[in-house]
Amino acid sequence: MPAAELKIALLGDVHANLPALEAVIAHANSLEVEAFWNIGDFVGYGAFPNQVVERMRKKNFVNIVGNYDLKVLKFPKKHKKWRDSKHPLKWLAFKWAYDNLSKQSRGYLGSLPLKRDLAIGGRRFLLVHGSPASNEDLLEPATPEDRLRELSRLAEGAYGVAFDAIIFGHSHQAFTRQVGRTTFINTGSVGRPDDGNPRAAYAILHLAGDSMQVSHYRLDYEIDRAVVEIRRKSLPEAFAEMIIQGRDLESILARGI
Repeated sequence: MPAAELKIALLGDVHANLPALEAVIAHANSLEVEAFWNIGDFVGYGAFPNQVVERMRKKNFVNIVGNYDLKVLKFPKKHKKWRDSKHPLKWLAFKWAYDNLSKQSRGYLGSLPLKRDLAIGGRRFLLVHGSPASNEDLLEPATPEDRLRELSRLAEGAYGVAFDAIIFGHSHQAFTRQVGRTTFINTGSVGRPDDGNPRAAYAILHLAGDSMQVSHYRLDYEIDRAVVEIRRKSLPEAFAEMIIQGRDLESILARGI
């Protein structure tokens, strides 16, 4: 591959789903990517929190922390308050993720930045979880263009440079939109899609000369393995149904699971 050409896997919202992550890594490697950029939310609901963190500490991963990761790290201080304010299954998900992370993995998550400013081949990229404004900002395909322009200006003001692309997730809705000179790329969710399609989602950024292209992928993976492990560890059946149906917890509960 020529030096001017580069493929980067863009992924995030793995949510402790190791089989989905492994499928994404294998697919990306088959397409000869040189790096993996992860927008966070390593853990939550899935049965493999520690394994996911350890896997994504590999040298060719560029990682930031997600809002769910930060909440899990805060659990020891917040658990009493959250027991009264959060749905019992959400409280349990935070507790189980915290309890099943090693001290080393907790320390690693706590060391990660909220954002990363990356420069490659004369281009600038901003890696965030939700948006440049907040790690809990939900950017969707229908987000108004004026809002995206506002976020592009916010990022430029904070860093003193116009970004070629802003890469993010959190809403679990994969899309690419061009607004002015900035490309907004939502990676979708590797391990916990909530659009009714349970297949793992990620994207590849392809840089070649002056060209910048984004390809989105949905991949089959060993869903049965992810579900069996949730059940083997006696986690709520609703967590298994989230994986099976490709839906968020609220949708699963509304269906009476």
